[in-house]
Amino acid sequence: MAKVLSDAEVANYRRDGFHFPVSVLSTAEARSYRDRLEANERTLGGPLSGNMRQKPHLLFTWANELARHPKILDAVEDVIGPDILCWSTTFFTKEAHSPSFVSWHQDATYWGLSTNDVITAWVAFADAPVTSGAMKFWPGSHLRNQLEHRDTFASDNLLTRGQEIAVDVPEGQGVDVPLKAGEMSLHHVLLVHGSGPNTTADRRIGYAIRYIPPHVRQIKARDSAMLVRGTDRYGNFDVDPAPKRDLDEAALAAHQAAVERSAKVLYDGIQSSFRA
Repeated sequence: MAKVLSDAEVANYRRDGFHFPVSVLSTAEARSYRDRLEANERTLGGPLSGNMRQKPHLLFTWANELARHPKILDAVEDVIGPDILCWSTTFFTKEAHSPSFVSWHQDATYWGLSTNDVITAWVAFADAPVTSGAMKFWPGSHLRNQLEHRDTFASDNLLTRGQEIAVDVPEGQGVDVPLKAGEMSLHHVLLVHGSGPNTTADRRIGYAIRYIPPHVRQIKARDSAMLVRGTDRYGNFDVDPAPKRDLDEAALAAHQAAVERSAKVLYDGIQSSFRA
């Protein structure tokens, strides 16, 4: 029995490749998570960047807490089942009046996972209207399987390789995905999506959490993940440890090891440093 999504919503997800909005946090709770993020950013001397954007659930107790949030996991379970690993997390933050963007792409292109049983929960820490550079989805594009991509490494592109699909999205086919603070969207790993620059006076802060069932494997290298619900009967991933305190020595070491593994996967086949 579905916990959050109705049977019709699950069917629509499988047809379109996405579902939104899902209410996860109250406005006050979303503000609290934003405050904790920004307190850590002040400690670090600026907005999360580089490796600090990647797998922050291994660095910050509150980010790990959110990756395990029952409302998020209930919705994810409706799609991928009761056994759930958190494979990765990333902050996609666009500062006020920022030219940063995300090109049309599919997440699966460089991830090296054995199947497409992967779902992303994108949680808004602040309101994300269309003018802030909200995500845009190409409905049904996940059914086209893997599309050819080209790497651009564009300076304002928030993606690791500045990757973009080598085909044009038909005019008018994109669906805007505006969210309120505390809401999330769900999308399939093969769904073509992107977003434009932030033209507003506030930050657009999105926390992307990637979940997989335990039967999924990493085919490029040995990888790590964290069991957040149910049972892992496969052992395909080394276990990521939850941080005991924000940015403590053990958390920093575990995080460094995890992002170095990710770098080997994401940059397989090219000569480059991990700059996400």
